[in-house]
Amino acid sequence: MHRATKIVATIGPASSTPDILLKMIRAGLDVVRLNFSHGTADDHRQRAEMVRDCARQAGREVAIMADLQGPKIRVGKFENGKTTLEPGHPFILDAECELGNDERVGLDYKDLPRDLKPGDILLLNDGLIVLDVARVIGSEIHTVVRVGGDLSNNKGINRQGGGLTAPALTAKDMEDIRTAMSLGADFVAVSFPKNATDMEMARQLANIAGAPYGIKPKMIAKIERAEAIPALQEILDSSDGIMVARGDLAVEVGNAAVPALQKRMIRMARDSNKLVITATQMMESMIHAPVPTRAEVSDVANAVLDGTDAVMLSAESAAGKYPVQTIEAMAAICLEAEKSEQSELDKDFLDRTFTRIDQSIAMGALFTAYHLGAKAIVALTESGSTALWMSRHWTHVPIFALTPRAGSERAMSLYRNVTPLHLDTSSDRDTALQQAIEVVVSKGYASRGDMVVLTVGEPMGQPGGTNTLKIVRVGDVL
Repeated sequence: MHRATKIVATIGPASSTPDILLKMIRAGLDVVRLNFSHGTADDHRQRAEMVRDCARQAGREVAIMADLQGPKIRVGKFENGKTTLEPGHPFILDAECELGNDERVGLDYKDLPRDLKPGDILLLNDGLIVLDVARVIGSEIHTVVRVGGDLSNNKGINRQGGGLTAPALTAKDMEDIRTAMSLGADFVAVSFPKNATDMEMARQLANIAGAPYGIKPKMIAKIERAEAIPALQEILDSSDGIMVARGDLAVEVGNAAVPALQKRMIRMARDSNKLVITATQMMESMIHAPVPTRAEVSDVANAVLDGTDAVMLSAESAAGKYPVQTIEAMAAICLEAEKSEQSELDKDFLDRTFTRIDQSIAMGALFTAYHLGAKAIVALTESGSTALWMSRHWTHVPIFALTPRAGSERAMSLYRNVTPLHLDTSSDRDTALQQAIEVVVSKGYASRGDMVVLTVGEPMGQPGGTNTLKIVRVGDVL
């Protein structure tokens, strides 16, 4: 069955063999995430080559997303590997401490003392430990434990409400962008951006690094800082999409605030013609169990019903016992949720104006296919823009985007309700349209007598040139 919502999965030790990865792709994997927080450049390069090889075997393109680590704001190491913090007891975070003990621990982000003042609240280890800042003396942050527990090496630190000044792009990230471009990454996910400037800088670095390889990756902003929320529209405007990164975001703004923020972010992204990925702990129990919990099923389904382009797996596919089964379960949930999704196309088009011809054709194709009950929309596209605009509205009519460009095909692998297919388009319009229908029929997506809505640009081969809409029945002479 045609599945509209795309699946992004992280590959790691549990999924870095050709056999497992091929099964994951056949189970429904659309985009592979390389997590640059772990592994070497050679590790990522080998995995990228494996993705391309497995995708060829599966007979379709699978995109690669390079996810940058971002600033590491963590405690250092302990001489005994960990300590136990008791409520009401003092504990010191010391930027100059080499090896921690029961009284203090070092910091890998040495500027943290300058960012804090008495009364601030620090959340460690994903919020499981809470410290109240009592005073800051030089390199030392003196705290009192509010919520205690075991604290081990390299656990993360967040300030409640955000406000830490660590830059989004570190020296490691800049080097990792160069690595990502050398291995042909289609998307770059930027961790902890605070504003449009962070995303513009990342895009500039990626475009420069990608120029020798002819690559201009799509830029994804991971929304995980509290200060990114008021800047959300400017971040959207400077990005190709966003990721609702619910882990760090929940620690900074509070768990209870995240569901409403998720809905708002998805809505804003779609209204801005941008992509949106929903991530973090979506199928967490399947790291160890062969089936998801009912709460996880509801979580994935609600993201689909909210209109997310993609749902993402992290540790479930990177280190879990059941990476293939997790993707199969996620795909089944998406399909079931999509069946019940309501189309509001007519309402979407009220009070909208279209100033571009190609965008007007895209919207006209959606409207026509929806009201005529067409079996499919087939878009001949160079850059994928026509397919992107169509994918911002839900119609239950599958969109097939045919392009001669592998880069466009991979980019469209994240577009909701869009199935990208390869077509070496002819310079003759009618020949190209006939070939497009033949491809869609050969893949089993349409059959003789089905109504299909086609969009194409004349002259052929010009990005942004879509200017023609055609309605045909399969089997008729074009």
